[in-house]
Amino acid sequence: MKNKFNELISNLKKCRLCEKKFGFEPHPVILGNANSKIVQISQAPSATVHETLKPFTDQSGKKLKYEWYQISDEDFYNPNNFYIAALAHCYPGKDKNGNDRMPPKVCYETWIKKELELINNEIYVVIGAKAAKTFFPNDNFNDLIFKDNYINGKLAIVLPHPSPLNIKWFKDHPKFLQDRIIEIRKEIKTILKIK
Repeated sequence: MKNKFNELISNLKKCRLCEKKFGFEPHPVILGNANSKIVQISQAPSATVHETLKPFTDQSGKKLKYEWYQISDEDFYNPNNFYIAALAHCYPGKDKNGNDRMPPKVCYETWIKKELELINNEIYVVIGAKAAKTFFPNDNFNDLIFKDNYINGKLAIVLPHPSPLNIKWFKDHPKFLQDRIIEIRKEIKTILKIK
């Protein structure tokens, strides 16, 4: 199983399926191993992450790591703790309106499905509405955030996107920062065995 996983990741890192579509060289960004405790899946890497090749090195990452999880970079980037992936492993670029392009479905179909079959994780963290829709197509996004969900029989926590552009959502849902994130943080720290 471990050999299959390592072979998959080796091939994934060489993936150039979307190069013509993007118009620039894709850089697959991934971190973790076959026994990471937490599988965290978001939408796609940002332009900053495309440059650094390290996930969540942007403003969203600061909020996620330091405010929401309240853990150190050492804990977050420890491959035994987190398997960090996205619906698109590469930054997809901007559309003609200057918005981030949607993650290409080919990435999920080619890679993510196979990765999830090979990782021996304890829980999932799904970040953002687009990622949540992939795993829970018939559920209301806000409902998913405020309850425990399951993927492959394992706990799946759904988070809103920690983007600085998401201010309205947080204003409209004050219970997230008041209550829900405290429960989520406790769960994550328990799994990582940190205080």
